[in-house]
Amino acid sequence: MSSEQSPDAPENAGPRPRRLTYAAALAGLEGLALVVGGVWILVEGLVGDPDDRKSAVTGGITLIVLALLPLLAARGLLARRSWSRGPAVITQIMALPVAYNLLQADSVAIPAGIALAVVAVAALVLLINQETTQALGIRGPGRTQDGQR
Repeated sequence: MSSEQSPDAPENAGPRPRRLTYAAALAGLEGLALVVGGVWILVEGLVGDPDDRKSAVTGGITLIVLALLPLLAARGLLARRSWSRGPAVITQIMALPVAYNLLQADSVAIPAGIALAVVAVAALVLLINQETTQALGIRGPGRTQDGQR
């Protein structure tokens, strides 16, 4: 199978739709935020005076590892790989309960919850859009390559 016929390559090799680029940017932004948060928690755990150093270090490393999912999804979306939509959607679905918990806080976390909720919903809308689906070469269930059953 040549690279032109690979299942990851969409049929149309035209320009990448803006919606797909925006979805990739939002996923990348979330991944970057997770890396920054993870590094911050890790550094605070190592050089600061946390209540529980082991938990702080573990939490920081966990956030950094979790950042791989949206970062890989963003890279795949930019490369128009059909597999990348699944991890991107999962990332947004996982972000919604986090946003809800941030909104329940009585602190400066409320604006972060609002921002996360807006980003997650916007990314979901962009990811399930028909233009994005077609650009990734994703067909509906039971559909053949030319759109016929």
